[in-house]
Amino acid sequence: MRKWLLFMVILAVVGVVFGKVNFASTQMTPAAEREFMLNKLAEFSKSSGIDVEFLNFEYPQLFSRLQAEIRAGRTTLNLVADLQGNLYIMASEGLLSDLKDLKFEGKTFIETLEKFAYVNGEKIFVPWLQATYVMAVNKKAFDYLPRGLSRDDVIKGTEKWTYEALLEWAKNIYEKTGQPLLGFPIGPKGLWHRFLHGYIYPSFTGAQALKFDSVRAVEMWNYLKELFKYVHPASSTWDGMADPLLREEVWIAWDHTARLKPAIVEKPDAFVAVPVPRGPMGRGYIIVLVGLAIPKGADFEEPAKVIDYLTSSEMQVEILKNVGFFPVVQEAVGAVPEGALKVLAEGVINQSATKDSVVSFIPSLGPKSGEFTETYRMAFTRIVFQGEDPAKVVKELGERIRWMFKETGAELPEPDASLF
Repeated sequence: MRKWLLFMVILAVVGVVFGKVNFASTQMTPAAEREFMLNKLAEFSKSSGIDVEFLNFEYPQLFSRLQAEIRAGRTTLNLVADLQGNLYIMASEGLLSDLKDLKFEGKTFIETLEKFAYVNGEKIFVPWLQATYVMAVNKKAFDYLPRGLSRDDVIKGTEKWTYEALLEWAKNIYEKTGQPLLGFPIGPKGLWHRFLHGYIYPSFTGAQALKFDSVRAVEMWNYLKELFKYVHPASSTWDGMADPLLREEVWIAWDHTARLKPAIVEKPDAFVAVPVPRGPMGRGYIIVLVGLAIPKGADFEEPAKVIDYLTSSEMQVEILKNVGFFPVVQEAVGAVPEGALKVLAEGVINQSATKDSVVSFIPSLGPKSGEFTETYRMAFTRIVFQGEDPAKVVKELGERIRWMFKETGAELPEPDASLF
């Protein structure tokens, strides 16, 4: 028995010594996504000669495993994929290597995403996957652009594409067509709360939560009251914007890319996906960012080759087609085939490439997450639909927002965390 155990230990060690990559991931866990990854990694192994074992974990188990291995001085997991927030926690515990000397030829990682890969001067991960929310525009709406705003301004997300410009555009459409053709998913299952805390709040105040009751926040709420004169009244019943776009009840809509996708797939020539407008403090938007990291003590050579493969344009496009995450390298956009996916990918990458980006990460408030988003919805209903004084409402609810972070001990999300 002892000989057998010794043989197994030797086999495990040999696996590490001769370049086996044990790839631990909290992502790609659903059966279809896991099968996709297994097939792609098998193709990589066949061409590179590097054996890759794909291991799915929940975050707490992955954290404990890494901590135990590094404390024991024997790292067997030598590549990790996780959400950026979880990787920050691992880095704070000294579990991840500094990757700033790793170079990948022929790749331009999107600058906005690359910026969040660093903690205290160390690069703790390489960006791998992103998801977000953008605006979809029916091309007919471009015939009603306000003076001084071009189609290219909107598509590229220039400094002229502002919330004031959106108001003028929606007003112009309303006055020329007699219809309110701007819409949002404000229904019970819609993601309107994400727009409030992750998009328009940071665009006007520079923060999601810390400046909930600031003077700029009151200005933002007064702006929304004006904008909603031109928002389709059925918005309060819509959970997703694909059907209203296809029925042409709206020409301009904001939503998660996955919820806009059905409209763009059905009519790829009718729509474009574009960055959101910017506000006085920049262009606020939410990114769900997944990174690839190498644990402390692991050799870089073989894991770096897997990272190079996973971030190649070809693989990034395959991930978009099969799993729905968007590319993190500029070169991948040119590799996306014409059609709906290209329309969506261009919108996502144009948004994340804007120089005035104010990136928001969704707060990790655990059981308070629902109360957090409901508070933003409550403020919206009271101010915009019921006409209450915005200064009074935000003063009443502001302390409640801040208390949720104190009560749960949750870290402040970006961009709030960067204010200190």
